[in-house]
Amino acid sequence: MAEAKHNGSSLAGHPWLVLATVMVGTLLIGLDRTVVNLAVPKVIDDFGITVTTAAWIATAYIITNAVFVPVFGKLGDLFGNRVIYIWSFIGFIVVSVLAGLAWDFSSLIVFRAIQGLVGAAIYPTAMSLIAKSFLEPKARAQALGIWSSSFAVSAVIGPLLGGYLIDHFSWRMIFYINLPIGIAGLVMTFIFLPHDRPEERGAFDWFGSVLLAGAITAMVLVLDQGQTWGWSSTASILCYLGAALFGWLTWLWETRHTHPIIDFKLFKNPVILSVLIVSFISFGGMMGAMFLLPVFTQTFLGYDAIKTGLLFVPMGLALPIFAPLGARLSHAFHPRWTVGIGMTIAALGFFMLRSLDPAMNFTSFILPLSLFGAGLGLGMAPLTTAATTAVPLHEVGMSSGILNLVRNIGGAFGIALFGTLLTNKIDANVLKVALNSHINSANPAVLAQGSQLVILKADLLSYSSVFVYAAGAMFVGALCAFFLLRSNERGAELSAELRAEAMGGG
Repeated sequence: MAEAKHNGSSLAGHPWLVLATVMVGTLLIGLDRTVVNLAVPKVIDDFGITVTTAAWIATAYIITNAVFVPVFGKLGDLFGNRVIYIWSFIGFIVVSVLAGLAWDFSSLIVFRAIQGLVGAAIYPTAMSLIAKSFLEPKARAQALGIWSSSFAVSAVIGPLLGGYLIDHFSWRMIFYINLPIGIAGLVMTFIFLPHDRPEERGAFDWFGSVLLAGAITAMVLVLDQGQTWGWSSTASILCYLGAALFGWLTWLWETRHTHPIIDFKLFKNPVILSVLIVSFISFGGMMGAMFLLPVFTQTFLGYDAIKTGLLFVPMGLALPIFAPLGARLSHAFHPRWTVGIGMTIAALGFFMLRSLDPAMNFTSFILPLSLFGAGLGLGMAPLTTAATTAVPLHEVGMSSGILNLVRNIGGAFGIALFGTLLTNKIDANVLKVALNSHINSANPAVLAQGSQLVILKADLLSYSSVFVYAAGAMFVGALCAFFLLRSNERGAELSAELRAEAMGGG
């Protein structure tokens, strides 16, 4: 295995220690994203706010995180990924403590927005550090496959740990817990991460980043709040216009800048373009369904936060097993087969949830979510690998940032789409079920019970329909992978180029 040149001690820069270190950071960010929603009811009680207002706890984080992912990807290329990673890690730990100390709701929102900002650096810089440490495509694919499993681990640990802390202590503990984990990760960062040199020289494009921020903010804001506002409301229309205007201005500026935040020439790269298309569709289906599954289990099955977290254990176990396997198979076969088959298996897992019933027990979810985790593991690792091997080393940060941006927007789009579909299906199914129900009684108690049964059946039919739609979205992603996904045909040549860039002048 070819390894990046070590710096300093014999441990600093060791590829597998670099991987372990950035996995801690990725796990920390993932934990924070998965546990916060569990704390919303307690925050509402403490600050006396409405559910609609409380939604800004997530919205503030999502917007700043989406805006700054490509920005930090570029900053890593310009100033070195290690320094960006370290300062963002320190910032995240400090702001987490401040969020736990929030004295009112406004201060909590400010700290959540800053959390999203500093946390945005972790993913693109982690991917770049892995790419620089594992220069052979096969080893890099395996490393990225293992790294991607940290998302699944956070999805399992987050609800379990967060639910326990919230139930037995306070919602503030979900922010304080970042302190010991963060300090451990920070110590590993100083010891194990090598001093990488900047891969690109030039001035940072501040004006381009502002234009890009305007476009992303408007887009993510309407996706997150559009269902509450109304998709044809004045606020939503202004967001559509703002996203279009700032997007057009971003394109005009970036195509003329010598060091753009987003190099639009990357979209002419068939490998990158195909990866982004498949990622957007598959993440939309995945996030849309995974957002609604806990709502269903807690609303209709009476699960608490801890039991809901246990529900995702099969997925969390399957993903880290199959992610490295997907990375290895993508080198034995064309990545389109690994990704396409993986997305198909994930679609099958969602399709198995089409027959939702209040009588379902815990075991009813084991096979569907295991299949989903296995399919996701097989499919996501090759996509992540392709995004880093299809470009020169000095563009890996930008490529990683764009991939994570597309995944974020795809996830936000999926949550918005499936949330709206669920609401519309419930309204339609209530009417449909009511018309087909024959309740012939003047007894108020019978009528009330009949109405409750009508609403329950309409809800169940609607949730079932949404999971069928999610399965369809994942299958469309599979078809896109089979027919559109391209692989890097200059693998050996590019590997030599990457090694030369990493070793030369370091």
